[in-house]
Amino acid sequence: MENKENVVTLETPITRGDLVISSIALIKPNSGALRGTRLADLAGSDVDALITVLPRITEPRLTREDCIALDPADLIALAGKVIGFLTAKSAGSDGQPD
Repeated sequence: MENKENVVTLETPITRGDLVISSIALIKPNSGALRGTRLADLAGSDVDALITVLPRITEPRLTREDCIALDPADLIALAGKVIGFLTAKSAGSDGQPD
């Protein structure tokens, strides 16, 4: 988990057998990771779209079942990171590049 700004500490850790996942790093998705979803759905935090994309961009890798079982507060925190990836960093407050 390299970039701390892309790490979410879970309110409700995920347990898989003896493994407890208490934080998740999100990796900026490429176009392939977004396939099968609409960007507008991701930007609107559509749960189905998030459940499709999160297993592709999380470390440790979440399963679809993990995503379905997430605490809503954790899903919202992860969605915020995904939305951040969809926002151009070069756009200033006036919409123009810096």
